[in-house]
Amino acid sequence: MTASTSTAAAVRAHVLRMTHAGRSSHVGSALSCADILAVLYCDVLDVDPTRPDRPDRDRFIMSKGHAGAAVYAVLAERGFLDPELLARHYGNGSLLSGHVSHVGLPGVELSTGSLGHGLSVAAGLAWRARQLRADWRAYVLLSDGECDEGSVWEAVLFAAHHRLSNLVAVVDYNKLQSLTTTEETVGLEPFADKWRAFGWDVADVDGHDHDQLAAALAGPRDPAPGPPRCVLAHTVKGKGVSFMEGQVAWHYRPPSDDDLAAALAELERGGTALGAARAERAQTL
Repeated sequence: MTASTSTAAAVRAHVLRMTHAGRSSHVGSALSCADILAVLYCDVLDVDPTRPDRPDRDRFIMSKGHAGAAVYAVLAERGFLDPELLARHYGNGSLLSGHVSHVGLPGVELSTGSLGHGLSVAAGLAWRARQLRADWRAYVLLSDGECDEGSVWEAVLFAAHHRLSNLVAVVDYNKLQSLTTTEETVGLEPFADKWRAFGWDVADVDGHDHDQLAAALAGPRDPAPGPPRCVLAHTVKGKGVSFMEGQVAWHYRPPSDDDLAAALAELERGGTALGAARAERAQTL
């Protein structure tokens, strides 16, 4: 099992426990982006938990801040946060608020949650890096429903105009938002064509395939000015827990005691099956 695979599995288990303990929302949204975050923090981002404020670090903005539980979980797994903090998620006085907060939390660049702002900030960071002739990159993770916001498309125009090839936007394209499908709310398709028409380089990938994600997210350091990159990561809301997958109810519903036990058992079975399959495949190579 690779580092990113094991990290994604751990993030999912943390998210389930955190949202259960805090009686908080957005478990489905957090599960859908667990693989994206795991690949970013294991294979892509140039960041250091021992020096979280290092000036030449990559910047990551979690624009879909309602999935903050997944961010806190991956930061704990990668050594930025004490894992014991996760048990206080969403509790009174906790640093781990329901939406992402940067206050007192190493590794979090920006407090987010009001959708439509993260891409603008990330574009500004990438623009500043270009001015400084620095080779760090800016990454931002958006939700698909967030792309209903006009401010997103203003930032899309800005980034293309300034040829910010050091900017990577990832869309967690699970096709569900707060109350129904994205198609029924405000249709996004042809989604990839829209980003291309605005001057972006676009990669369409399976958002749960770590190899595809790593290839799409990687990029040269200090790249020549050119199109920014959009990674449309096709995901499943609630991924990893069968009774949550593709169900809009889990945008707001927290897991009950029974839900938690069933979900963790299913994740454990999935991890065991994955490990056995990898071992069997290794013996045939």
